[in-house]
Amino acid sequence: MKKILRVIYQPYKWLIFCPFLAISTIFFGSLTILMAVLANPRVTSFVCGTIWARFNGYLTPMLVNVKGRENVVNTQSYVIVANHQSQYDIFVIYGWLGIDFKWVMKQELRKVPGIGIGCEKVGHIFIDRSNHEKALASLQAAREKIVNGTSVIFFPEGTRSKDGSLGEFKKGAFKMAIDLKLPILPITIIGTNKILPANSMDLFPGKARMIIHKPIDTAGYTDANLDELVRLTHRVVESGLVEAVSK
Repeated sequence: MKKILRVIYQPYKWLIFCPFLAISTIFFGSLTILMAVLANPRVTSFVCGTIWARFNGYLTPMLVNVKGRENVVNTQSYVIVANHQSQYDIFVIYGWLGIDFKWVMKQELRKVPGIGIGCEKVGHIFIDRSNHEKALASLQAAREKIVNGTSVIFFPEGTRSKDGSLGEFKKGAFKMAIDLKLPILPITIIGTNKILPANSMDLFPGKARMIIHKPIDTAGYTDANLDELVRLTHRVVESGLVEAVSK
């Protein structure tokens, strides 16, 4: 039955969803550039980013359930750490997390029409992974943005998981959390890999779930025991995946 539904879904995907995704991305990207001049980046990012993400999420259609929203204090800045299964993770976080944050994005995304310059205008952080010194300089410059309830988000696996399992975490997010003396907010995203698998155009409607775990206090952690913090956060994020499988 599911194979039949996938075949039926194809005309909708190519003739309706994909054109609207392209149009909405260019539209909201352009609106972001305009609003960045007229309003502050926080309002611009929230209005344009949230509406864009929810519009395309509902258009897929994708239903999102959020657990643990009570773990977030809106006036607190965090280093947000989430697993990465699909490009749809971006829709889930942008559309349903509900707090102000800055993305840490690959430099290549700066060239995407609508998205690139719009993200730059609202202060998202582009990292040139091919140049270690430039990457460090970008993160250093970003520190002044992560204050007064504005957070920064990382996908510490560095790439999307192809099988849904949680990969090893890179240490950059945790180093920043310790340096800035900010708590880590672990997030588990579930189900997006079934909506749009990694390295695939096999889009199909579905349900996604976002678990916002309790923040992890970084006080007491230093470069000397950084690995302990990485392992702890990895266990917390992975617990959400385990919980999903057990249900």
